[in-house]
Amino acid sequence: MQMQLLDKFPRTPAPSGSLETPPPRQGGGQVEPLTPHPPSAPAATVVMEIVYVYIKKRSEFGKQCNFSDRQAELNIDIPPNPELAEQFVERNPVDTGIQCSVSMSEHEVDRGVNHIGGVCPRTRSASERKLEKTKNYINTIMQLGSIMEHCIKQNNAIDIYQEYFDDEEAAEVMDEAPSAKTINVFRDPQEVKRTATHLSWHPDGNRKLAVAHSCLEFQRAPMGMSYDSYIWDLENPNKPELALKPSSPLVTLEYNPKDSHVLLGGCYNGQIACWDTRKGSLVAELSTIEFSHRDPVYGSIWLQSKTGTECFSASTDGQVMWWDIRKISEPTEVVIMDITRKEQLENALGAISLEFESTLPTKFMVGTEQGIVISCNRKAKTPAEKIVCTFSGHHGPIYALQRNPFYPKNFLTVGDWTARIWSEDSRESSIMWTKYHMAYLTDSAWSPMRPAVFFTTKMDGTLDIWDFMLKQCDPALSLKVCDEALFCLRVQDNGCFIACGSQLGTATLLEVSQGLSTMQRNERNVASSMFERETRREKILEARHREMRLKERGKAEGKEEDQKEDELVTDLPAMVGMAEQEFFDIIYGELRKKEAAAMKRKHQEFVDEDQEMEGDEDTLEQEEAEETEEET
Repeated sequence: MQMQLLDKFPRTPAPSGSLETPPPRQGGGQVEPLTPHPPSAPAATVVMEIVYVYIKKRSEFGKQCNFSDRQAELNIDIPPNPELAEQFVERNPVDTGIQCSVSMSEHEVDRGVNHIGGVCPRTRSASERKLEKTKNYINTIMQLGSIMEHCIKQNNAIDIYQEYFDDEEAAEVMDEAPSAKTINVFRDPQEVKRTATHLSWHPDGNRKLAVAHSCLEFQRAPMGMSYDSYIWDLENPNKPELALKPSSPLVTLEYNPKDSHVLLGGCYNGQIACWDTRKGSLVAELSTIEFSHRDPVYGSIWLQSKTGTECFSASTDGQVMWWDIRKISEPTEVVIMDITRKEQLENALGAISLEFESTLPTKFMVGTEQGIVISCNRKAKTPAEKIVCTFSGHHGPIYALQRNPFYPKNFLTVGDWTARIWSEDSRESSIMWTKYHMAYLTDSAWSPMRPAVFFTTKMDGTLDIWDFMLKQCDPALSLKVCDEALFCLRVQDNGCFIACGSQLGTATLLEVSQGLSTMQRNERNVASSMFERETRREKILEARHREMRLKERGKAEGKEEDQKEDELVTDLPAMVGMAEQEFFDIIYGELRKKEAAAMKRKHQEFVDEDQEMEGDEDTLEQEEAEETEEET
């Protein structure tokens, strides 16, 4: 717990151009720099304020040491003994076999080994077959076999006192009330304070904490703001261990789980940067601006690959990009967050948070600015199939998205004023959610040790710890961490320590009580049954809602049909008259056609009769003419 002590005491005026400071005190206190008084201050006494921040109890300091100046003195002098040199045995070279050692080199060096033994070939020469029949060969094999048998037995030996399944044992239910205390505070050393936007624990032992600093207000960065982010040692809160110097402020910062010397950073200008702490503070690898994101990188996650060099990032420009730090100039793959599945960037939803579970290597989830969670499949055949489904339930951006480490089907989201727990089997609504708080929620995280515990941070500087085994409607513990807003949260792998980043760039380290970090008796079964019960309830409600919608739709369609029937009933005489008119019109038309055809036939018959009559008259005239000629 922090303790501030204000000491006010008179001081004699210091000479011009110098500043007098009090003698250092023991116990790891942090002394803030003193500010000189103006020349107009009285020369007799000057009141100065010194603030000491203690990081442990006074009883743990031990007896106070009083130092004084005195002349150097020689206590003992041991002259060299020539007899000891005669007993020295020089070993050159020195060959020592080790298994677990700290990596001291920046690059690994491999030495080739020629294996003489191995699998016997299919065809053996005559000399080899002859060698196997010799007595010396059999004796050699028997001698080597005993050595090999001893090594195999040694490897297969079991320590009867070792606890191989200590994680499975259920702890006793703690009677103590949930509590938390502040262990350490890491302040931004810059004068112009920046927001702590992201935190990352060191993968080996969690003895270090990486803090990313940035100003997220668009075009409102103060003059003289530094771009640096820092790596802190938990044992030394007075000075950062290393300062990372990017070309643009870092929004995200993640340790590589396979190589603790490598860090991945997402910049405010959309670039992806990579650091190697063995090389110093400067960027080791940087993506080109042409192939990077167009907006700040709000999410970056390392993939569980064989090489340990693959990662992916998300930004509010609506793109998710995959990278390989061995060739980070451009992304290896890009997915556009267009839920219409048309691959149009102008319709894409801005990504705020990312989720990737190593046990589900082909799936990843994206939390968007519009309050929608997008579930994606990276190994889909077509780009349109990469977006599997969506979950909608928040009124604002989803700032946190994480799967439950014990039940990956259930995931936690934070947006607007609530935190919600979802199930992949229920897409229309969340299965559990918190009440609407007065302050905006900014981040959340599951406990890595307990499936029923998660943490949330709020804009009023409060850290809420939720325990469904204890309470379901209210948080089990609410802790006021600082006066300014909390923006980020990260839990250690052991579940005991929590780091919270604030708006002024301060990272506060807290330790929770043992009951909140230790698995309770039968907790896994209780949490699993709770999630399954709530999922079934939501499915029943969804089915009921679908039935109600179908009934309403049927009623609406029935009303339309009734309206049409009423219209038919009211207009029946007119429709009958129209039908009769059409019927008689058709009949009259057919009659007129028949009359016209009959008139045409009669006219043709008259024409034919006239032609016959004219033909008969011509024949009579010819016959009369022929008779007259014959008479003459």
